[in-house]
Amino acid sequence: MDLLNVYHLQIITFMAVNSILALSFYLPLSAGQLSLGCAGFMSIGAYTAAILSLHYGMPVFTTIPAGAAAAALAGVLLGFPALRLTGVYLAIATLGFGEVVRVLFLNLKITNGALGMPEIPNLNDYFSALYRSWGLQGGLAGLDLPRLAALTTVVFCYFVLAACVAFVLRQENSRTGRAMAAVKADEVASGVMGIGATYIKMLAFVQGAFLAGLAGAISAHVTNFIAPGDFNYHRAVNILLFVVLGGSELVWGGLLGAAVLSVLPEFLRFMQDFRWIIFGALLAAMMVFRPQGLIDRQLLCRFSLRKKPGMDGMDARSSSGEVD
Repeated sequence: MDLLNVYHLQIITFMAVNSILALSFYLPLSAGQLSLGCAGFMSIGAYTAAILSLHYGMPVFTTIPAGAAAAALAGVLLGFPALRLTGVYLAIATLGFGEVVRVLFLNLKITNGALGMPEIPNLNDYFSALYRSWGLQGGLAGLDLPRLAALTTVVFCYFVLAACVAFVLRQENSRTGRAMAAVKADEVASGVMGIGATYIKMLAFVQGAFLAGLAGAISAHVTNFIAPGDFNYHRAVNILLFVVLGGSELVWGGLLGAAVLSVLPEFLRFMQDFRWIIFGALLAAMMVFRPQGLIDRQLLCRFSLRKKPGMDGMDARSSSGEVD
């Protein structure tokens, strides 16, 4: 049971939160938009959840969707002017949006400025109180109450992550997902085919903002404390790295990148003074030797053919022209 201590469970929880952030970056990218505004949307979700909890006494499971909705609304307001831009210009504009939001929270009285917002209601405390009300003060199945509550928080976060992944995968196989792929491939050609490129780009952008706000709201209720410095330029770059490292072609790439980059700094803690140097060197090596990321479509196809031996021969015959 030592593996299930609160520290390990918190790392596993952050892996789920970071995976949701990776999805928030992946969604606009699937429609051909390079948006670096995820940190800004995350901060809106986190501060909305914190303010509603601390100043208005709203319950945790109300503030989390409220934070996501507030971020989605900000995505709508930003999307109309920003989506006229493409490529690196959109990336710079959305990165600037994140900095504007950070400075705004830094100077607002209700957000407590640079001191941040402490004592945000914690999900672990919520579940602990729930178990106490059920008469489980001593824990359950060999787990004491703090570890049981932390494990329940992990289950909750992965349930939310599973719902997000299921939504993204379902959408990719739908008419909307195919429209996003068409807009990403060629916006002008997709418009000629009758696809509303503006609507599709806005939809992907707002969905990404919603997921970033959702991750921010959950993060606020996991860490107990948020400050404007938690959502600065480095956070935006970290979210970008989740997808760049794991692979930007598939949903699973971002999830793998988020898992690796959540755990790797913890493994390098024994080299406290050098871990960020090693971290950066590994990423640089990754970009040199595998710029497409850890997972791409070709790699997945290779694994799927190994699972179906009969497909190897068929693929070979198809390549040589023996099969139509």
